[in-house]
Amino acid sequence: MISDWQSADRFTIDQLIRPMANLYRISTDGTPIAFVRQKKLAVKEDIRFYADEGQTEELFRIKARSLMEFSSRYDVTTPAGEKIGVLGKVFGKSLFRSTWSIMNAEEQQVAVAQERSVAVAVIRRLIDIVPYGDFVPIPFHFTIDADGVHFGDMNRRIGYRDTYDLDLSGDTERTIDRRLAIALGTALDALQSR
Repeated sequence: MISDWQSADRFTIDQLIRPMANLYRISTDGTPIAFVRQKKLAVKEDIRFYADEGQTEELFRIKARSLMEFSSRYDVTTPAGEKIGVLGKVFGKSLFRSTWSIMNAEEQQVAVAQERSVAVAVIRRLIDIVPYGDFVPIPFHFTIDADGVHFGDMNRRIGYRDTYDLDLSGDTERTIDRRLAIALGTALDALQSR
């Protein structure tokens, strides 16, 4: 069964700061559609997406394949374990500009998300070295493309709280499952040093 929001193209991802976990609210057209809780200091990432803030109905999840590797892979699955797709950080390309591979359930690449600006990516990395650098709000913009076709963008709004706009309106053929796209948007904030 596909929910109405799974046919949407534009999403807002808000990080809500909590002491023991990162909490995200995903909405479309101002209506919350998913809530995400990421435990801080988890040994192996297992991020769950829920239909409600009370976490009574799980929608899907992101689960790390291993504890530590340079080219990290994360399975995006239904609560029953059915694979929706895979997100993989591309290590070599990510040295200067973070790059993620977006793969379907058969692990075939359907798109690539990459930081738009090399200069901003380098500045981000330098700020990460500075004590309390996480408190410096800097742009965080990704393009999402496939074989020369621009599917969309994910852009961080300027401000102290992390809020992102995910726009996949260029993906008219709906190549990327919207659950996988939302998982990617959350992963770009939660799974890498910013």
